Amino acid sequence: MIFSYNHLFTFTEAVFRSIGCPEADATTATEALLAADLRGIDSHGVARLIGYVRLWEAGRINPTPRVGVVYETPSTAVVDGDGGLGLVVAPKAMQVALEKARIAGTGWVSVKNSNHFGIAGYHAMKSLAHDMIGIAMTNASPLVAPTHSLDRLLGTNPIAVAIPAGEQPDFVADFATTTAANGKLEILQRKQQPAPTGWIQDAQGQSSTNPNELKDGGALLPLGGETGSHKGYCLGSVVDIFSAVLSGANYGPWVPPFVAFLQPPADPVGQGIGHFFGAMRVDAFRPATEFKAHMDNWISTFRQARAVDGQQVLIPGDPEREMAAERLLGGIPLLETVVQDLETVGRKFGVHL
Repeated sequence: MIFSYNHLFTFTEAVFRSIGCPEADATTATEALLAADLRGIDSHGVARLIGYVRLWEAGRINPTPRVGVVYETPSTAVVDGDGGLGLVVAPKAMQVALEKARIAGTGWVSVKNSNHFGIAGYHAMKSLAHDMIGIAMTNASPLVAPTHSLDRLLGTNPIAVAIPAGEQPDFVADFATTTAANGKLEILQRKQQPAPTGWIQDAQGQSSTNPNELKDGGALLPLGGETGSHKGYCLGSVVDIFSAVLSGANYGPWVPPFVAFLQPPADPVGQGIGHFFGAMRVDAFRPATEFKAHMDNWISTFRQARAVDGQQVLIPGDPEREMAAERLLGGIPLLETVVQDLETVGRKFGVHL
């Protein structure tokens, strides 16, 4: 089924208001959530709305958080999200990073006591309008086994970097530090399709293509899969440390689960989920116009690289940018199971999809 962006925005915003979010926060959360659907990252968009509602029902999301800085220097800060929606906490924390970068040249913010914040790219891209480079990371509930391990100790722990260009579209890299994000497994489950080899292992550490493997004690594999997972393991570890060990959030196996039917660990080492944001003013390094002209040259050079037969050389951000343009005009497709979930949420609050 196809829904216009504006239609989904009105519905989602009404749901967030229904759980008690102030109007401005409901708008912010909706924009952050729908950025995923718009950019073609369907696993992190409105398909997750029912998950946020269930967390609120379980008392694990504060709809009216007092988000604030609890420690800072001229270029760094720790932000306490007060248990709020990550979709609300993260934009406010990124704004702190941008403001510090405006004054000091760079700004670095680690966040504690938050929740799932949608797609990392949305937050990193907040820097682009200010001629800044943006960085966004977050840890997540432990579904990933470190290299040579059977235990799930890390999350999918994404990294996003947004870099402004001039005439060329901006460079936006946004990726999980696993071979595939858990949301892609959820999509395969809804479609009843197998997972590609190298995404997951079973409870005995053997390769599996069963998208339901995690429910039986299996684990996602770090980026690099069966032969190079040590690289993804290192990247995921860095995200976990920057996001949580640095801020005072939960890390490793103590990160609370996104699903409401699983309880957070009884012995937390911190508060909530952790994020990390960075903003770097380009003109703290060289004149912005000069930098962006060279970024245009960099992008053009890579875009013109000779391609393998049947393939196209893409710049990070190309597929998502093209998808956003297409879906703004033609609408956002939703799987039937997602529509059913949204209708269930709508009935709960008297909001018509």
